[in-house]
Amino acid sequence: MRRRAVAFAAATALYAASSVQADDAALGRQKAQTLCAVCHGPLGLSNTPDAPNLAGQPTLYLATQLRAYRSGARRHEVMAVIAKGLSDDEIAQLAAWFGSLKVEVKPVP
Repeated sequence: MRRRAVAFAAATALYAASSVQADDAALGRQKAQTLCAVCHGPLGLSNTPDAPNLAGQPTLYLATQLRAYRSGARRHEVMAVIAKGLSDDEIAQLAAWFGSLKVEVKPVP
């Protein structure tokens, strides 16, 4: 009986986390169109040779890097300005959006 309760609690937590991430990704998509799309593309695929692709990057990595830009621990002239005004929630939303994008790799025929 205890195992069932623990399994139910874990399943409930996973469901709640996935719906929160889905909400975060939807909000992040909106923010990314104005903050990120010029350099990183509307779907996280870079438009410029010196901006990295963000699509498919791990959410934790993206959030960590945005916080590092915001704090000044990681330096980049443009990213410092953009990240400075981001709240923790906005960082989570942007990371959820770019992390939710799937990248498909195909070999060259």
